[in-house]
Amino acid sequence: MTVTEQTKTNSTSLSPGASSFTPHLDNIYKYWIPSTPIASPMPLKLHGLGTLLLPLRLWLGDELLWSVGPRGPRVGRRTFIKGPCEPTELAAMEFVATHTSIPIPKVINTYRLYGGELYIEMEYIPAMDLEEAWSGGLLTEEQKEGIVKELAGYVGQMRKLDPPEREFVGSVDQKSCLDYRVGFFAFGPFREHEKFHDFLRRNLAIEHSTASFGRLTHADLCMRNILVKDGKVRAIIDWEFGGWYPEYWEYTKAHYGQFNIPDWYERLGSIMGKYDDELTAERILWKRCDLPGEPI
Repeated sequence: MTVTEQTKTNSTSLSPGASSFTPHLDNIYKYWIPSTPIASPMPLKLHGLGTLLLPLRLWLGDELLWSVGPRGPRVGRRTFIKGPCEPTELAAMEFVATHTSIPIPKVINTYRLYGGELYIEMEYIPAMDLEEAWSGGLLTEEQKEGIVKELAGYVGQMRKLDPPEREFVGSVDQKSCLDYRVGFFAFGPFREHEKFHDFLRRNLAIEHSTASFGRLTHADLCMRNILVKDGKVRAIIDWEFGGWYPEYWEYTKAHYGQFNIPDWYERLGSIMGKYDDELTAERILWKRCDLPGEPI
């Protein structure tokens, strides 16, 4: 009898009276199949047995628990594993956790599979995203204003941190960064905003901004990446685009892929400042030169 045949004959019951399931090895092995290796590997916190058991834990999470949206499966009551992840996300989370009091999921462990793919085991936050709460009428006006003030405080903390150089654009650890507004490949780093803007514009004669400082930026601070509960911000998630950018970038990126929730966008200026000239320039580029980091 082969291993696969033996596995198929040994079904395991979920609970008394529940239908049985068969742990197909193909479903477990799929987690070992590498996709695109991640560049710039970072030191990981756990190796050996933890990495060997990761595919089984991912499969069990899929089968017995449930996924946290598209981010990955729950592997316990208070933990889930997200992946494959970009190294920029891990670097940004560790930097933010060290230098600010912004609520983010706690990183518990990190793993790298044989194809080079990075997985992050992190704290599961039992909350709903702000888009669902806001558009679903689950927040009072007072709670909305309170959330806006909380977010303004968190953005303020990020802006108080000094970049490695005044106009540096790149990841928090001074490497290449990633942003799907630019493309699906890593880009940079840049030492000057002018060179970053030239990269964004290609040959289009559009003026972005005069002089500005580089600021620590989430770069995807949209409603779905803000988790709330009981009218309070519980976590800001999905930091893979996080890095150092011109100070207007948080504001313009918050409008990228805009939803029809006007009273949210009216409040963005209170959270991160208004940069309407830069937003106008960006909107032109979104139409005429979207994804400038992609090969021509």
